[in-house]
Amino acid sequence: MSLPMFFGATPPIFRNAKALRSRTTRAERSLWVQLRKNRFHGFRFKRQHPISCFVADFYCHEGKVVIELDGISHSCSADYDSKRTDIIKEFGLRVLRFKNEDVFCRLDFVLDEIEAMLKCDPPTTHP
Repeated sequence: MSLPMFFGATPPIFRNAKALRSRTTRAERSLWVQLRKNRFHGFRFKRQHPISCFVADFYCHEGKVVIELDGISHSCSADYDSKRTDIIKEFGLRVLRFKNEDVFCRLDFVLDEIEAMLKCDPPTTHP
């Protein structure tokens, strides 16, 4: 069974995603250079992708992987981020979270973690 690409996202979420694409953070731009244009082991990523009532920083449909980058503002929103991750996982997606500092200081580690996740077989069922 094929997963829906947008997992019930509404038009306002799509508008928000489009707006966010023009306001990416420095960390998002740095990681996007590595992921864009199917450069990352042939996997296609989308940035600022609508999923349900959220906008994921990066999404790979083939690998069923969502990548979230957490900046300084996320230090106060751990509960929200945890609930958000749980909801995204309910769609059969896997979520990787990295701090912005990881992208700046340990990019090889971030890319290795993404590669390892993509090489694992994605979940086969969708609730």
